[in-house]
Amino acid sequence: MSSALYITRQRSIWRSRWKTPAGGSVIDINRLLQRLCDAEIDFVIVGGFAATLHGSSLVTRDLDICAILSKENVGKLRDALRDLKPAHRLTSQKISFLDTPDPGVEVHNLYLRTDFGPVDILSSILGVGEFDRVRAASIQVELFERSCRVISLDDLIRAKEALGRDKDLLAAKELRAVREKQK
Repeated sequence: MSSALYITRQRSIWRSRWKTPAGGSVIDINRLLQRLCDAEIDFVIVGGFAATLHGSSLVTRDLDICAILSKENVGKLRDALRDLKPAHRLTSQKISFLDTPDPGVEVHNLYLRTDFGPVDILSSILGVGEFDRVRAASIQVELFERSCRVISLDDLIRAKEALGRDKDLLAAKELRAVREKQK
């Protein structure tokens, strides 16, 4: 079975597992993905959502993507997320992403909270490399009536192992089992 077909099947499983997180707000990854696709930002889905798409049973409540954070892309992100009240989530204050960083300031990673849930935008993936490397090995799939790129299963395993946290090592172990099952 091809990776893209397998991911299409996993999408249905992911939807059936989705639950409202503590705090009562619904994190709407599919609408967030649609926004990012419609903004014509070249990105690759990575992290927990990518793991779920590849067959992991672990549930995620955020979206992690890898993209080039150029001045142009940061502008596109601001436009796409403007009405979702994007704020930097790793700060004690709720600093608006619409105001910070200043236009033209170089950015490597963004960790944002939006009305549709958290989104992390990374310019490189630990254990894999920069965006161009991640994108080159990624696969293209249809999600929510949009064409999206998803980190390859092998690169995702490498990234999870490089992170080394217990939850990532557990995901890597499960993803290796998924890879064996696909063979």
